[in-house]
Amino acid sequence: MLSWLSAVVIVVCVLFGLLAAVYAVRDRILDDRLLLVLGVLEVLLLVQAVVGVVLGARANRDFEAPVFYAYLLTVPFIAPFAGFLAIKDKSRWAMGVVVGSAFVVGIFIGRLNQIWTPHA
Repeated sequence: MLSWLSAVVIVVCVLFGLLAAVYAVRDRILDDRLLLVLGVLEVLLLVQAVVGVVLGARANRDFEAPVFYAYLLTVPFIAPFAGFLAIKDKSRWAMGVVVGSAFVVGIFIGRLNQIWTPHA
């Protein structure tokens, strides 16, 4: 995996989560600003998925391939699903789900790096 890409994704996850937390505290609903950050995060996650599939296919070393691909191909669905939920549910708890999804995506990306570099 490209560590700089993972770092950028984690930074955007933190920004997304903090912004969603501010929205939750202020009892605001999902708006264009948060959707823009979600869109940037999703583009980065899709790039990460493509890079991960290509690097995983070309890898000639030992790593947990099924777990790696499960994380890699699942993580792009988490944040958009939370965003869709926040669009449908106009409550503070919907923004809490968005905060949770940002946290989960960041954890998944960290775990992908651990799987990719098992002996580091």
